[in-house]
Amino acid sequence: PPPPPLLWQGMSGMSDPPGERAEGPILLMASPALPPADGKPLSPSSSKYVKLNVGGCLHYTTVQTLSKQETVLKAMFSGNMEVLTDHEGWILVDRCGKHFGTLLNYLRDGAVPLPETAREIEELLLEAKYYLIEGLVEDCQLALKRRSESCDAECRIPMITSAKEERKIVAASSKPVVKLLHNRSNNKYSYTSNSDDNLLKNIELFD
Repeated sequence: PPPPPLLWQGMSGMSDPPGERAEGPILLMASPALPPADGKPLSPSSSKYVKLNVGGCLHYTTVQTLSKQETVLKAMFSGNMEVLTDHEGWILVDRCGKHFGTLLNYLRDGAVPLPETAREIEELLLEAKYYLIEGLVEDCQLALKRRSESCDAECRIPMITSAKEERKIVAASSKPVVKLLHNRSNNKYSYTSNSDDNLLKNIELFD
């Protein structure tokens, strides 16, 4: 017997872009394939627009874009997978929609600028793995690898102006702290002739 159909469920209550929130109760109905009229899958070259509600974030795109690569999104329109739609015809996908626009742009163009922070790249990597977008998975993994290899130690000398700030820094540090007294008249640090040598010898001990 054929495997049971895969149902895609929508989530309500997630954060949405302004003006794009799905309102009112979501009425769900199963559609055997798209379009449901004759049960035939849409052609991968179809320019027909479809409406996707991904975790509350709404997106318009074409079947042609969704079918450019062998991904979960293409499988949704292959005729072998059931999908859930609400009463307004939005196809419901039970995933976070934060990076879905980036996924669509990758499918359209074959490349996309990656987020600036490692955390967001990791989030995008999880979504790319879920939708089986292999090229984007490789791009995210390479970017994370480069970040880890180019991570340099950072030496910071914060300027503190009160005993309260000093106590806060000392309490938050897991390593020894060096306090340098600042001479406001000539903007130089007050230390002995051996201070530089001592600091360099033990630099790995300090945050």
